[in-house]
Amino acid sequence: MQQTTEEILVEGGRSDDKATIVTYPDEFTKQEIVELAKAAGYRVQAVITQKQVIKSGYGVGVGKAQELQQIVAENGSKTIIIDESVTSSQANKLSEVTRAEVVDRERLILNIFARRANTTEAKLQVQLAELRYEMPRAKDVVRYSVKGERAGFSGMGESAVDVKFRALKRQMVAIRQKLEKSRSNRELYTAERRKLNMPFVSLAGYTSSGKTTLFNRLASESKEESPKLFTTLSTTTRAVAFADSRRKMMLSDTVGFISRLPTYMVESFKSTLDELKYADLILLLIDVSEPLDSIRIKLESCRQTLNGLEVDPKKILLVLNKIDCFEDGRGNRIEQESIFKDFTSIRISAKRGDGLHQLRNRITGLVFPPKPTIDSLIGHLKGFEAADTSRVVRNQGGG
Repeated sequence: MQQTTEEILVEGGRSDDKATIVTYPDEFTKQEIVELAKAAGYRVQAVITQKQVIKSGYGVGVGKAQELQQIVAENGSKTIIIDESVTSSQANKLSEVTRAEVVDRERLILNIFARRANTTEAKLQVQLAELRYEMPRAKDVVRYSVKGERAGFSGMGESAVDVKFRALKRQMVAIRQKLEKSRSNRELYTAERRKLNMPFVSLAGYTSSGKTTLFNRLASESKEESPKLFTTLSTTTRAVAFADSRRKMMLSDTVGFISRLPTYMVESFKSTLDELKYADLILLLIDVSEPLDSIRIKLESCRQTLNGLEVDPKKILLVLNKIDCFEDGRGNRIEQESIFKDFTSIRISAKRGDGLHQLRNRITGLVFPPKPTIDSLIGHLKGFEAADTSRVVRNQGGG
């Protein structure tokens, strides 16, 4: 089995921040998990790759577990990050061998969510996702604990783990009720907006694609902009009117997408992501400064997420961002790449401002379609008359 270890040079940092990663060998996967680790506050010391990450027992092979034991002892890593989902028993066994904390991909993403959540709704969504993460692991604990526990351990033959399991369920119900209330309020808000005849434009895209930078540009806002993953976890909506149009629309910035995001995490953020279903127009941002293989993976991930939310693909305008990163003129023809052929697209640089005037015009034209004028109606009728005359002539000629 092919496997490699890549040493990552770091400077400074506390020893308990240091981490070693186990992931797949392709460049996109390696780069993404390293960025996730950094976003969670870790300083990556080494990246170990192999074609098949997950195995029984330790979550990795026995040989790999022994290799990890030696590597973390040498580089001082206190954490091992597995770029897959592992069970609590696998994590415990590997931790015993390596004397390091084991964090899987899902836990890593949840840790980032917890660091980024800054609104009540976002915190509730993260709490729900964390409880759903713990649920199957609680079941594992129940299975392993039953063998060693006696009836009456916590009264009436009930184990302490069973009590915790039901407590998790109660917490989930309580949080879902609060989120459902937020969702109902959002739907009422959407209904009121409809009465005002204000179109709704929503920004979506892979995490770190530049959504917040574009939102700040279009809405004259100053939200935090960062290359770090998941800078935005809560929805921000503003009423905007572009300089060349007095008509207002609602513009919304949403949480970013990511590949291999578990379904339960998407469902936890459903009250936020559901706004995409009600949008009149979705600006789907793609960072085109990356290699085409990475763009293809991210675009497909975004497409799958939007399909899961039952978003109408006809409402999507693909915004090809970061064309300022090209120096060879490729940015002027990037939309000609075959991976974008299924979309209507426009290229911009949200950071530098390239193409923003054209984007505003495109948005205005799509959400405020021009009303038919008298001249256009007359021309339309003349077209029907000409078509009818042509049919009569053809019929006479064939009769």
